[in-house]
Amino acid sequence: MSLLMMLDYAGVALFAATGALAASRKELDLVGFLFFAAVTGLGGGTLRDIILGRTPVFWVLDPTYILICVTTGAFVFCTAHRVEWRYRMLIWLDAVGIAAYSVLGAAKGLDVSGSPTIAIVTGALTAAFGGILRDLLANEPSVLLRPEIYITATLAGAGTFTAANALDLPLSVSSGLGAAAAFLLRGGAIHYGWTLPRYRPRPGRPASEAIKGKRGE
Repeated sequence: MSLLMMLDYAGVALFAATGALAASRKELDLVGFLFFAAVTGLGGGTLRDIILGRTPVFWVLDPTYILICVTTGAFVFCTAHRVEWRYRMLIWLDAVGIAAYSVLGAAKGLDVSGSPTIAIVTGALTAAFGGILRDLLANEPSVLLRPEIYITATLAGAGTFTAANALDLPLSVSSGLGAAAAFLLRGGAIHYGWTLPRYRPRPGRPASEAIKGKRGE
């Protein structure tokens, strides 16, 4: 089994686990667990394949991915009650998942397009979209709206992998560097609360002044 295939299976399993943990927080039944696991585990890769024109998408060509999601969802259904801090586990598993998927998505984007820019975009989309779907389904605050670094970590992972690949480093080295960059940045954001500078707007003009200004123009 190739390194990228291992990353692919691992990323699907990790994201499926976060989806199932989200289902446990909502106290859903087994079918709910399996659905959350499948949507979260397969969502990012499905979007990537559609954008790159790789159809049928990966889990249609290889049903092993569906079996991984089902097995992971069932396992979490049977064991989640033993974990006291399920949300904490969810966000750390998610961090490992985006580390794996930012590299995998970048590698597939680079393979199809040959463009470093497309590779970074597909890496970020592959890593982030499953978590976005999970949060929407669970009615949780989206990862896009949380203050700590998230998308930036996926971009860092994909960008580091792409840069290392451009330097002709071995695949194992470039993959390791990319995954480490994404995980360290996201892990630091979780543990230390790292954030990017936020937009600080100035107070807007009163509506009456804005209307006058428009008429004056």
